[in-house]
Amino acid sequence: MLFTDRTDAGQRLAEALRHLEGEDPIVLGLPRGGVPVAYQVARALGAPLDVIVVRKLGVPYQRELGFGAIGEGGVRVISDDIVRRGRLEQADLASVEQAEAAELTRQAHRFRDGRPRLDLAGRTAIVVDDGIATGATAAAACEVVRAQGAARVVLAVPVAPPDAAQRLREAADEFVCLSTPYGFSAVGEWYQDFSQTPDDEVVSLLARAADGTDADAGAADGPVDADVAEEVAIDACGVRLTGDLNLPAGAKAIVMFAHGSGSSRHSPRNRHVAEALNRTGLGTLLFDLLTPAEEANRANVFAIETLADRLTDATEWLRGRAAVPIGYFGASTGAAAALRAASSPDADIGAVVSRGGRPDLAGPLLAGVRAPTLLIVGGNDPQVLDLNREAEAALRCESHLEVIPGATHLFEEPGALDQVAELARDWFLGHLVG
Repeated sequence: MLFTDRTDAGQRLAEALRHLEGEDPIVLGLPRGGVPVAYQVARALGAPLDVIVVRKLGVPYQRELGFGAIGEGGVRVISDDIVRRGRLEQADLASVEQAEAAELTRQAHRFRDGRPRLDLAGRTAIVVDDGIATGATAAAACEVVRAQGAARVVLAVPVAPPDAAQRLREAADEFVCLSTPYGFSAVGEWYQDFSQTPDDEVVSLLARAADGTDADAGAADGPVDADVAEEVAIDACGVRLTGDLNLPAGAKAIVMFAHGSGSSRHSPRNRHVAEALNRTGLGTLLFDLLTPAEEANRANVFAIETLADRLTDATEWLRGRAAVPIGYFGASTGAAAALRAASSPDADIGAVVSRGGRPDLAGPLLAGVRAPTLLIVGGNDPQVLDLNREAEAALRCESHLEVIPGATHLFEEPGALDQVAELARDWFLGHLVG
């Protein structure tokens, strides 16, 4: 089954949920991509719409392994078994929960724009997402909704892999899924248009549902109205980062540059690529992931988790400036940070390009990347080329390794950097705009 976009998927899913109309349900969309789908379901059923904000609690030394989840209203769902087997200290658990609780509060306030959370006590709650990959977030959402007082929990998605679908049947009272294809590798491959859903679209859809405004659920705020070229200050993980934001008028997407070891937003190589993207109408944000003082310690350029967390925060800041799809361009260790950030289940990044990168430093998280990824390596950079080949084998998303003959690590050979710019331009235009 192939869906045109999230609006189409929501309309089809709504037909499969018609039997719930008489139960006076509340529809809950998982942000961000699940909200446009949920909006269509709520419209068809004449039901109120809200967002279900869930934060997974990751084991400190293995963040992809969750020991629980938290939701609004102080709801905590903890796996005592994982806590016990992992011999986790209460102080470590409390630290993780405190950080995730702050992000949960921020997201909920941002999405609802000040409106209160809908009361689920005694109600049928329909939890909706745009598709399932592993199912971990959806399962956690069902537990949180039940803990918030829902009498009956229905999980509804357009598409899911068969193994995840089987597990999720036990997470909810009812599981509705339109398609469970065996040839499943990523949610996006089952959509003709799987462009990212910006925060502003989530806010807009929830506001329309709350005030009864009927409008096209798939419409986003659209391209940038006028040229923007300014130095910006970004608060990321409590650190003030400086960046250069360039948005050509009519820009339909923005590429964020994650700089690598020994580099910054002033890198002539990255600026060369950024200017080529600007000439084709793409916006760019070049910014420093490290402060000048941090750059003095070389170990910081290999702190991939820290760099990825800052990139994620900067991405949220950028979504508040322009409601258009976002891609990542990463160089050297910055490529690992970009891929790690893109591997988050709620990252919603449209495409990633790595130039002479170290994607291997993203480790096992490579398998979680959903954004189409292009790896560009010089033919005369043998060690990095081998690492990129291994990384490409670990990726489960659409990916391609492009080798530029004769180029070394910094692409200083005549015409080499122009080839990088052209490849990046075509990749981003094809996956962010096209």
